[in-house]
Amino acid sequence: MSARTYLLAAGAFAVGTSAYVVSGVLPAVSAELDVSVTAAGQLTTAFALAYAVSAPFLATVTARWERRRLLLAALLVAALGNAISAVATTYPLLLGGRIIAALGAAAYTPAATLFATALRPPAERGRAVAIVFGGLTVALALGVPIGSLLAGSVGYRGVFAVVAAVSLVTALAVRPQLPLMAGSPAVALRERFAVAADRRVLTLLAITVLGVVATMSVYIYVVPLLTVTTGLAGSTIGGLLLAYGLGAIVGNAWGGRATDRFGSVPTLFATIAGFVIMIATLPLTATTAVGAAVALFVWSVFTWSFNPPVQSLLLELAPAGGMVLSLNASAIYLGMGLAGVLGGAVIGTVGVLALPGVGAALGLVVVGLMLSLRAGARREPALAAD
Repeated sequence: MSARTYLLAAGAFAVGTSAYVVSGVLPAVSAELDVSVTAAGQLTTAFALAYAVSAPFLATVTARWERRRLLLAALLVAALGNAISAVATTYPLLLGGRIIAALGAAAYTPAATLFATALRPPAERGRAVAIVFGGLTVALALGVPIGSLLAGSVGYRGVFAVVAAVSLVTALAVRPQLPLMAGSPAVALRERFAVAADRRVLTLLAITVLGVVATMSVYIYVVPLLTVTTGLAGSTIGGLLLAYGLGAIVGNAWGGRATDRFGSVPTLFATIAGFVIMIATLPLTATTAVGAAVALFVWSVFTWSFNPPVQSLLLELAPAGGMVLSLNASAIYLGMGLAGVLGGAVIGTVGVLALPGVGAALGLVVVGLMLSLRAGARREPALAAD
């Protein structure tokens, strides 16, 4: 893969850290702003819902933009949102910063994914998607644990300042390093959304939403969960988050290669089955530091194998890919937003230890959707370009 693809992954790392870092700084946000952990978790919900709502509309509004200019603008908006978050001394201002950062991420991720696949031949499409999403996994592997560790010394404001700086530096590298790439022809909004009327696309989007809710309803609150199951806190929890992040790197790479070698549907079935088993058994396996590290690593491998086969399936259905990828990005972040709400509700009613069981049950629903998708997959042709 070319250095250009890895630069696109670096941008994904910047916006991914922006999206996920709240999970690592929940205690700091809660303490410094004097809000509950559940309220702090809703910052992830606000980011995710803003992303989900804006992504398809931004894809339409910016469709004719030259692609490199779009990526640069998106990263600058993400940097601005994180800079606002870094100076926020009140919850509403921090909330506003997260929403602005989400707009930048919503414009960047689908455009970067499509840019990467355009740079490579069709046979390498799964790996190209995996590399871009690898930036998100590295955000989990490094950004979230480091954020958790830094929060104790520099507070959440310092953490967001670092994220803003990373976004800005990546933006400055885009212009000299990436080639010009023309935007799409003008297409009416109704025509762009027509791709979502296909039953297979709708099923895949539902799989994405529920799959993300299943795993993220646990991950968003994984710090308080691990505190209960292991009795550990502080830097040790940061180390456990690093184990999850390393698993994400392995899982994302495996998902891309397995998709290219075995096909999208078999890879997706293996992924879903694996993360259901790991989530369901988490309260039993994550009771010691070593057990939690192993459980988080394996859970993450399966979880982060999910994106490449889903993205490849969508590109098989709609080869041009622009709108369908933005809709899937919206589905991912809608799932994150719903996960924050669901996780908070579960904690508030039956406690944090119930989260893994709820996530596993949702994963079984995803298995059912996959079975229905496979049953109808043989008969229907690809969609027209969007």
